[in-house]
Amino acid sequence: MSLSISGKTAIVTGAAHGIGLAVARHFLDRGAQVMFADIDEDKLASELGDSAKSEGPARYFAGDLCQKLTVKNLLSATVDAFDRIDILVNTARGFAPCDPLDPSTAVLDDMLSKNMKSSLRISQMTAKRMIKQAEDEGREEGEIGSIVNVSSLASNITQPGLMAYSIACAAQDQSIRSLAVALAPHRIRVNGVSFGSVMSRSLQDALKENEDWREAICAGTPLGRIAPPSELAETVQYLASSGASFVTGQIIKIDGGRSLLDRVQVPAF
Repeated sequence: MSLSISGKTAIVTGAAHGIGLAVARHFLDRGAQVMFADIDEDKLASELGDSAKSEGPARYFAGDLCQKLTVKNLLSATVDAFDRIDILVNTARGFAPCDPLDPSTAVLDDMLSKNMKSSLRISQMTAKRMIKQAEDEGREEGEIGSIVNVSSLASNITQPGLMAYSIACAAQDQSIRSLAVALAPHRIRVNGVSFGSVMSRSLQDALKENEDWREAICAGTPLGRIAPPSELAETVQYLASSGASFVTGQIIKIDGGRSLLDRVQVPAF
């Protein structure tokens, strides 16, 4: 079983911070060419340097990936830089609490846009590019691409104050399964990772406000700790590699066992 992604070209969204940055750097360290994509251009530039705009195996693209034109430009920039796209990893997300009795849909609309709609659109547009790429190369057999989308345990855990976020994560899970079936005939695999008790950017920010949550999270996680984003990156690599060539439509939980007995009454970041 080969887990190698060396020589592959990957787009990683949400790559300026937290999990996305860890995944993008992990892929780069293992020989992939990586387009780091995020709305935070200053952070991308500080992480990669200005030269990454035009040279090297690590490039960056800044823009609002909730916009269709921005996604189109991202794909064009990746092909211009590396000639192809083999892997897409969507880690770009948004998090916000809500009042479950508030009839306004503003928070729900925002959570759906940032956590499901944007990754769905990017996945669809990237898949079309992968299909055309294979046709142009005359590749009639074998896998032509892999997509990995990030979700959260919030999709399965009922916390009323996170209703909008939870609904968006549940929608993300279903979009992963639906895309997997739709793209299987085109030889593109689609999988997901659902995380909890991982030091995402949102969890890091939350712990600054309430450090007591750290102890509660560790106590409610059978493995007894909060994992660094690098541990999630290893699983993403597996799903993106040929080692997972017969795996599609699966959402792997990376949570230290937390979903087995969730006693943590804090957000499932």
